[in-house]
Amino acid sequence: MPDNFAVPLLHRKPMLLPLTKAFVVLASFSLLVSVIWLIWDARQTRLDEARSASENLAAALAQHAEDTLKAADTVLLGLAERLEVDGQEPNRMPRLQRFMQQRVQELPDLQSLLAFDREGNWLTSSYGARMQDHDNTDRGYFKWHREHEDSHVYISPPLPGRSSGEWVIPVTRRLNDNEGRFNGVVVASVRVNYFQQVYQTLDIKYHGFISLSLNDGTVLVRQPPSADNGLLSNTLPSQQNSGSFRLMENGRKRMYSYRRLERYPLVVITALTQDEVLANWRTEAAMQIVVVVILIVLLNLFGFYLLHLIKGELETHRALQQARDHLAEQRLQLEKLALEDELTGLANRRHFMAHLNEELRRARRARQPLALLMLDVDLFKQYNDLYGHSGGDQCLRQVAKVLRMGQNRPGDLAARYGGEEFCLLLSATDSSGAARVAEKIRQTLEQRAISHGASPLGILTISIGVHALYPQKDTAQEAGETLLQCADAALYQAKAGGRNRVVVYRDEY
Repeated sequence: MPDNFAVPLLHRKPMLLPLTKAFVVLASFSLLVSVIWLIWDARQTRLDEARSASENLAAALAQHAEDTLKAADTVLLGLAERLEVDGQEPNRMPRLQRFMQQRVQELPDLQSLLAFDREGNWLTSSYGARMQDHDNTDRGYFKWHREHEDSHVYISPPLPGRSSGEWVIPVTRRLNDNEGRFNGVVVASVRVNYFQQVYQTLDIKYHGFISLSLNDGTVLVRQPPSADNGLLSNTLPSQQNSGSFRLMENGRKRMYSYRRLERYPLVVITALTQDEVLANWRTEAAMQIVVVVILIVLLNLFGFYLLHLIKGELETHRALQQARDHLAEQRLQLEKLALEDELTGLANRRHFMAHLNEELRRARRARQPLALLMLDVDLFKQYNDLYGHSGGDQCLRQVAKVLRMGQNRPGDLAARYGGEEFCLLLSATDSSGAARVAEKIRQTLEQRAISHGASPLGILTISIGVHALYPQKDTAQEAGETLLQCADAALYQAKAGGRNRVVVYRDEY
């Protein structure tokens, strides 16, 4: 016998080592692929995070620019109203000048406030002195307002102030006389340096930038100072207020985000270079790859050392393999003797007969009745033909589930007797009690309304035969045969009487 068990082991020896080698190689490859995938996923995560941060930064800076220009525009509206209502007489200018100076002091982004008449002459300003020799008719914003009746705010490209020399962004509004004719311009000069100071505090790396531009591409503010992105704002989708994209410029791939201002014809653009965004990722990826390579080397060293040990210990494990085979054979034998029906989970016929004999002996000693229900699925063959074997199996499982509800006492047992026939053994139960249990089972299944296209009722039904007896001096085998025969006869009568009913055995059957 031991030699017979040794043969399979010897046949498996040549296969075990190649399989183990393949496992080591596959594990190493899987580890490498997994780490590469994680590294690549981390790269995409970094890019997504950078894109989200860039979009949020563009939105925040757009809101900052919106608030700054709105504050300047609000002051301009007040100045324009005073000049159009109160007039431009010299005696009214001192009061207006004090108003201008107060607004400039309150708003750190304003460099100055100016007012000019229709000839381009200074009316007043926040500087504190009227400058008669300055002619502003050459300024672009003055020409624009003189030629356009539009009363909306106008934002000009940056220019140096004639008084201070500081670069400013002119924000202007047109003045009209009582007849709606051009009557001058009011100007709020917003410091370019105000925006630059804010932009300098933001981390945009070495090759990134932030810009505030007009929709026509004119750059108002850029950090770091440059003008090479003028064409870029011209190419932004005009129908979209915000977005992000990637663009290759001068050998560098940049990640752009933009946000248009809601009230003014401006757009904020932020840009980060992909190389700088991924700089830390590259360092981390390189470290991870080094660690993984070391792990793979160690894994292979350990794996092949383990192969060497396996090769030397195969003979030692032969006895263990023989014991395993012996236990497996015993387990198979025990499985064959299992007392449960594989399909329904109920007791099988072998289990039922053994339990029947035991219950008959117990009922005789206790002088108690023992009842048996024999159940049969009505028109099961037609059901099987109509719904197939898998449908038939499911049908039997449903019947078993309902039948199992009838097990209420320790001695009760539901079993699959064979095919579509089932049994329910009820301890200490007479015929009337068994009939009630049978009727409850029949009604329960009927209420579930399981479809049966071949049945006149259209649903799945069962017929049940019932018999109960008090075991006398007969042997358990004789009493069991009597119980089975009588219950089966009652079942036959239930079938003959039209099915879907419960019949209790009577002597005339």
